Amino acid sequence: MEPFIRIIGTTAPLDRANVDTDQIMPKQFLKRIERTGFGEFLFFDWRNDEDNFVLERPEFRDAPILVAGPNFGSGSSREHAPWGLQDWGYRVVIAQSFADIFRSNCAKIGLLTVELPEAEVRELLDAAPAEITVDLEAQTIVMPDGRTIEFPVDPKTRENLLNGWDDIALTLLREDKLAEYERDRERNGPSTLSLG
Repeated sequence: MEPFIRIIGTTAPLDRANVDTDQIMPKQFLKRIERTGFGEFLFFDWRNDEDNFVLERPEFRDAPILVAGPNFGSGSSREHAPWGLQDWGYRVVIAQSFADIFRSNCAKIGLLTVELPEAEVRELLDAAPAEITVDLEAQTIVMPDGRTIEFPVDPKTRENLLNGWDDIALTLLREDKLAEYERDRERNGPSTLSLG
């Protein structure tokens, strides 16, 4: 995955609480085995049932930062929800809170989740499509009015995102230890020394 350092971009508002993974990526689209191509199904029911769904408006269509209500990504553990968000073009999702599994699934593909207090989330929702800067390295957001606020992030998640390390990259960082284990292990059967 690509390293995430910072992004300067506009915001798209999804002012709804408890948006679950079935609303983000409906179940009928979970048959694919690839991690790409899910963007067209993002919020499918809302996009097709509501006139002028907010994220379809031209001023929000290409925003790389989604701002949402509390408890975003609740429900099932489907990885397809973060895949769809990323495939649509989002690089950051900001909300007051996230479901733990959703947050973890986002981090594994390089999609940054940022938790902010309710007042700051409300400010961003109301100001959309405002341009902001999300800086993972500094753990700050430059708000629409120019002030800088800090946000917390798990140190390991931060390190992985800054370096672009997914689970495969993290495994390959230990290639020498894996080769040492294979070399020293007594066994019959084929060698698995070649990892690359």
